Amino acid sequence: MLKEKILNIGDKVNFRCRERDWEGIVLESYDPEIILLKLSSGYNIGIKERDILDVKVLEKAKEKDKKDFVSEKKENFPNVALIITGGTISSKLDPKTGGVVPSSAEDILELSPEIKNICNIYSIEKPFMKFSENMHLNDWKNLALVCEKYLNDENIDGVVITHGTDFLHYSSAALSFMLGKLNKPVALTYSQRSIDRASSDADLNIYCAFKYAISDIAEVSLVGHKDLNDEFCLAMPGTKVRKMHSSRRDAFKIVNSEAFAEISKKEFKILREFNARDNKRKIKANVQYSDKVALVKVYPGQDPEILNFYKEKGYKGIIIELVGLGHLPTSDGKHNFLPIIKRLIEDGLIICGTAQTIYGTLNLNVYSSGRELLKTGIIPLEDMTSESAFIKLSWLLGQKSLQGKINEIKKKMLENFAGEISSRRNFN
Repeated sequence: MLKEKILNIGDKVNFRCRERDWEGIVLESYDPEIILLKLSSGYNIGIKERDILDVKVLEKAKEKDKKDFVSEKKENFPNVALIITGGTISSKLDPKTGGVVPSSAEDILELSPEIKNICNIYSIEKPFMKFSENMHLNDWKNLALVCEKYLNDENIDGVVITHGTDFLHYSSAALSFMLGKLNKPVALTYSQRSIDRASSDADLNIYCAFKYAISDIAEVSLVGHKDLNDEFCLAMPGTKVRKMHSSRRDAFKIVNSEAFAEISKKEFKILREFNARDNKRKIKANVQYSDKVALVKVYPGQDPEILNFYKEKGYKGIIIELVGLGHLPTSDGKHNFLPIIKRLIEDGLIICGTAQTIYGTLNLNVYSSGRELLKTGIIPLEDMTSESAFIKLSWLLGQKSLQGKINEIKKKMLENFAGEISSRRNFN
């Protein structure tokens, strides 16, 4: 049928088949005997041509008008720079392979054409294209430098970064520390479903991210769905957010803090205090870091000798996820962490504790086991997330001005650089 041009790729059709009817959008097929349809659910199905008894074309495919979003600029409109780094939000189905392939900037922006009613896309840049689980500190350094360039450009009013979800909260923390006090908004956003799926969450996330980027909130924020409905997004503090679900569109939740704003296509509601925009001020990204920091989770029966492994490998710092209010195994000789932690700290390692419970704050003074742990010299990081603690210690250990100044680094781990420690703690 495709060969005879009865159907075209992009046509919306209804197939009457031997067992049931199917309705969807015609996709390019890898097999001449198979018609590939995208269903309204977002899933794709292949139907053998010989099983199709009748065809109704419900809507002919429209010729796409490929627009140059960068050149379409309106006078007196704010300008936003778009930085694309990869991930699901930058992917779409390849019908030839059944896998996903990178999508273009135009594909992403066409999802939310209303963007052109609130701002100009002044520039688009792809510093790298990676699924976020493959990102590391050097990528965050490069990303911070790209942000610095745009934030110091007098023509730019804000920055939007599209990003994969898996390590997105690490990236938002890294940019929060590396960029410091901002002059303009930086929004990181995502989608849990690829942009060619009918169920994609990208449209609202992208629009709200651009809306945030032209606001007066000069903070690094992760902008994403508030709940399962396609109505509101939250602008979440970069150091106080965590991916809490593997697939839901509201995967990211704020930990022990509050959103900067609630955003929809009609409203922009500010929810708390923030660092205000100052377009005249320039920023300087501080992108020094050390890759010799480990994040260790305490579990039952764990051998504390694992900490010696990091010492032998030249690591300079360890973040340990403690249980409860700040505890770890101490009673059994074989599994007693206290002697090893004490010795490693005396040898110059910086060891900090975060709460494995995620919500709440550490308090090592409540139980005797916590008080004994405090005597080792471990630094309890209050309500800091493990991800932010990992990034912060990596960043501080990389500072040339702090080389060899262990006590000063320990003090700075308890200073509030980017809202990573909350004075008010909300349980969401």
